[in-house]
Amino acid sequence: MNEKINRLLALLPSSPGVYLMKDKEDKIIYIGKAKNLKNRVSQYFLRPQVGKVKAMVDHVDHFEFIVLHSDKEAFILEMNLIQTYYPRYNVLLKDDSHYPYIALKRKDASLSIARRANQRGEYYYFGPFPNSGDCYKTIDLLNSLFPTRKCRFLPKKPCLYFHLGQCLAPCFQKVDEAEYKKMYESIRNFLEGDIREVRSILKEKIEEAAKEERYEEAKSFYEKLLAIEKTTARQTVETSTDHTSRDVIAYREREGYRAITIFTYRKGRLLGKKNLVVASFGELEEQIPELLAAHYQTHDCPSEIAILLPSFKEEFSSLYPEIRIIEPKEGRIKEQLDMALINASGALDAHFMSARLNDDNEALLEELGTLLSIPFPKRIELFDNSHLQGANPVGAMVCFINGERAKGMYRKFHLKEEDAGDDYHSMQEVIYRRYLRLKEEGKEYPDLILVDGGLTQVHAAKEILNKISVSIPIFGLYKNEKHETQGLIDEHSKVYSIDRKSPLFFLLMRMQDEVHRFAISFHKAERKKSMSQSIFDGIKGIGEKRKELLRKHYPTIESLQSATLEELSQIIPENIALLVLEKVSKLN
Repeated sequence: MNEKINRLLALLPSSPGVYLMKDKEDKIIYIGKAKNLKNRVSQYFLRPQVGKVKAMVDHVDHFEFIVLHSDKEAFILEMNLIQTYYPRYNVLLKDDSHYPYIALKRKDASLSIARRANQRGEYYYFGPFPNSGDCYKTIDLLNSLFPTRKCRFLPKKPCLYFHLGQCLAPCFQKVDEAEYKKMYESIRNFLEGDIREVRSILKEKIEEAAKEERYEEAKSFYEKLLAIEKTTARQTVETSTDHTSRDVIAYREREGYRAITIFTYRKGRLLGKKNLVVASFGELEEQIPELLAAHYQTHDCPSEIAILLPSFKEEFSSLYPEIRIIEPKEGRIKEQLDMALINASGALDAHFMSARLNDDNEALLEELGTLLSIPFPKRIELFDNSHLQGANPVGAMVCFINGERAKGMYRKFHLKEEDAGDDYHSMQEVIYRRYLRLKEEGKEYPDLILVDGGLTQVHAAKEILNKISVSIPIFGLYKNEKHETQGLIDEHSKVYSIDRKSPLFFLLMRMQDEVHRFAISFHKAERKKSMSQSIFDGIKGIGEKRKELLRKHYPTIESLQSATLEELSQIIPENIALLVLEKVSKLN
């Protein structure tokens, strides 16, 4: 322990607050909170440490602290600072998205996905669902079985759904309130677990389709019926006897990792589970409450949490006093805890059986930094461009922090049409726009830039960085004669070969695949948008609302080319439909 830290320890107050550990380059490497700053921070330096905590302490040159009024204030500031600086040693939860709800509109029984249940006067919410795929499948099923409203904007004429018997067409006729109420209750009953009516509808559709020899359609309805009955059978076993909104939480730890399993019960029904696997950092009794507190920053809180962890209530309740903490020793909830514990063990098994068994990101990034003779590359930004024969040129940037995707920091770039197909100048445009902006806004630069395209792209990017007086290590992903990525290359043409079977190579490949995926998906979206806009632009009588309606029903040029006048006339006036078909025919 150096003299600088000794002096700082003497200044620590016995108050709640946040502390920031820094290395010799004055970079923040860890952010924490404490009820008592003096006791908490002193422990790092006065007690022997092991594992990742020891690694962090070994890198600390000095620290800063911020005194606050309460532990809750400290927690909120800690979360905000972590999301701003992404320190090297902070364990971050990968999934920070909100669990979705199925929202049933009270007025017209339309269905949608909601990330927050914050308009209860207008909607009835079901969930939250840890698996968003379940929401979309359920909505698709209900929309196919009930005549729900499906158009976002009401057209002036009934659409195709009305003619197929899948919509009551409130766009042109007054719908009987009793009919809406009946449909509303049917959907609500199903979402609350009563599948009798939906089962009956599906059986009728199966019989009708089979009778008319529409066997593929009959098979589709049959598979939906089996899926519903399977889910219902599982719910019968996994339903609580009470209707409390409860999360049942268990944990396991092994070989430097901790797994947390969260079972989500709402109104007595198990809606799903979530597994979180993170690297161990500090004491179990401190890390688990902090991770769960962070989890509930982006997920709706239950009324009750069931968990068996010493001092959890003391640590957690100051942050979320509205949540009741229970520690069941027997009974139904204890059985649910035991099942959650089995799942937590399974999550650790899956983690150690995956590619990450030998893939410690921190060690791999240390290896990468040593290979390239640069400081630890905590934050890496990768670039790729995409176009099709010079059309719709776009650029994309993805960001990895501590070896994990930081999706909130991804960026998209529309490129100049005159540079389309010119990869050199396209890369220069993207690099210029990205880092000039960071420089002007005084924001932190990444530790490493990787470009896809080898030496040419490295030179393009380096030229721009020199022009705007920004210094960031930059390397290209080098390909061999078979056009397979072999390693990295610097501006001086020095090649850094990496064993293609090594964990470091696989980490770089995941990064390369991600930036390529992001660039291609952005380009496809822009090309689709461009094609749709060019088709409908200039047609008299088609404004933005009609464009949106047409794109919804005919998402591709091919689907529009196969449309008939009769079909189009159900969406837009016949005279305008004729103009659309006339323009589409000229594409052949």
